[in-house]
Amino acid sequence: VADIEPGVVGARAHDVSVQDNQPGEIPPLGYALAQLHGVYILSQNADGLVVVDMHAAHERITYEKLKADHSAQALARQRLLVPVACDVTPIEAELVEDQAEALSDFGLIVERSGVNSVVIREVPALLVESDIESMVLDLLGELSEVGTSEVIRAKADELLANMACHTSVRANRRLSIPEMNALLREMEITPNAGQCNHGRPTFMVQNLSEL
Repeated sequence: VADIEPGVVGARAHDVSVQDNQPGEIPPLGYALAQLHGVYILSQNADGLVVVDMHAAHERITYEKLKADHSAQALARQRLLVPVACDVTPIEAELVEDQAEALSDFGLIVERSGVNSVVIREVPALLVESDIESMVLDLLGELSEVGTSEVIRAKADELLANMACHTSVRANRRLSIPEMNALLREMEITPNAGQCNHGRPTFMVQNLSEL
């Protein structure tokens, strides 16, 4: 099974909408056939079989959206109907107070509620379905090691990539054929869709002659 180079999908994505409307044309990642072990999407394109890692693909899609919105200072937040309370270290609780503006830049409104506790009130809209407590605790752990606001801003993309991991499609989640196709189409218009945020491939293709 041969990998397709990262970026190939993004390079061809501009033509996807046109291809979909032309008889006989198949999108680069093809059309979903089935789901394997709740982990992979099996799709058929013009060359053969496409195997897509659902989690890795969704992780990249979420990250690229977060990065673009953060760069444009347009990261939409969503207020939680029920604020999430969690225990933290005293150092992390102080960090919530000291770095409130930096957290807000990442789409998070977090308030200190005690010596070693905080309350999460708003999160990025893209991450509202994530494990919010785990995401914030991981971020605070990273920020406590990073230090100043300047360094936090310099490492913004890395921090956003780690945040994206918490909301990606998890293993063993069943998707319908339309949902799988929607994920494939989203990949085709996402920059760097050939790799997840940690560098592993999001999909592979095996052509008919190899099969």
